[in-house]
Amino acid sequence: MEPERTAKETVLITGGGGYFGFRLGCAIYQKGVDVILFDVVKPLLTIPEGIKFMQGDVCCLSEVEEALRDVICVFHIASYGMSGREQLNRKLIEDVNVKGTENVIQACKSTGVSSLVYTSTYNVIFGGQIIENGDESLPYLPLHLHPDHYSRTKSLAEMKVLEANGAELGNGKGVLRTCALRPAGIYGPGEQRHLPRIVSYIERGLFKFVYGDPLSLVEFVHVDNLVQAHILASEALKANKKHIAAGQAYFISDGRPVNNFEFFRPLVEGLGYKFPTCRLPLSLVYFFAFLTEVVHFLVGHIYNFQPLLTRTEVYKTGVTHYFSMEKARKELGYEPQQYTLNEVVEWFRSRGCGPKPRKYTIMHLVRGGGLLLLLIAVMVSWFPSAVTFSL
Repeated sequence: MEPERTAKETVLITGGGGYFGFRLGCAIYQKGVDVILFDVVKPLLTIPEGIKFMQGDVCCLSEVEEALRDVICVFHIASYGMSGREQLNRKLIEDVNVKGTENVIQACKSTGVSSLVYTSTYNVIFGGQIIENGDESLPYLPLHLHPDHYSRTKSLAEMKVLEANGAELGNGKGVLRTCALRPAGIYGPGEQRHLPRIVSYIERGLFKFVYGDPLSLVEFVHVDNLVQAHILASEALKANKKHIAAGQAYFISDGRPVNNFEFFRPLVEGLGYKFPTCRLPLSLVYFFAFLTEVVHFLVGHIYNFQPLLTRTEVYKTGVTHYFSMEKARKELGYEPQQYTLNEVVEWFRSRGCGPKPRKYTIMHLVRGGGLLLLLIAVMVSWFPSAVTFSL
């Protein structure tokens, strides 16, 4: 007589069409768990056989509820507005990050999903202030102090997720267990949000300077370390782990604070470019980013250009903020592996990135001259305020 087969567990990943969500889904599937990738767009890579993709929007409650039928755990990764011009679309940021999260929580309750792991961000705590080896006891940054709408909405969403911990599930199926992971900036081969933009700036000759204190420190997290942390967090919500992660937040990084620009030096030089030696004051670059955002506000509905930098990006890359991994190590068993940017460099080189013979046209001269004139204008307008501030 054949032994009775136990049904496989099924997890769903919102934002499963993105870089990290797809990578997490593949890792979980390899552990023998059924995976549903839920997103508005399909992944760029071929979906492995056995993994299911469902097209849907977290902003639509009925679509989320339909996707969560017979699911035991949700990894809520879907978000909007993390960087670049996306940061300036306030309505869509609010809809996806806040309303979308409310929908996921409501759908978990109504369909009986017992576990919810939320992908948050360092930004729920950090808003431009210096933080050295901070931990989870730090309070949320007051909402009105967030320099961007993305960080504010992610903070609101994390609060809602953690407040939902212990909520009664429909049909007497128990209670919902929730936790939140706060990752540093994600990197890895194939990352599609930040690294291609950086490489684009390098190849277009726009990476001509660094800024801020050379001793400032920030953190990054390799995609595989973040995958490990999410899997451990989902396990730590279960009864056999005494629900230790329930209602908790955890900072997640590689555990190696580093200067932002020095972190990217191997990428710049690995692609065959010269690392810039010009260093500008942080306040000047912040002022430039502010002016760029003002221009985008005025003309963005006509020409939705990509800002060189936003104010939040200046803070995140130029102001010291790093956190202890002690809580994640102790409660989740998280042990980050050490990675370099070698895989990232090879990924870009395999796609033809690197110095190429350039034919300078009048358009190149106009563009370069325009950027120089803009920088000079910003410096001239910034200088009086900087002197006043120093006095």
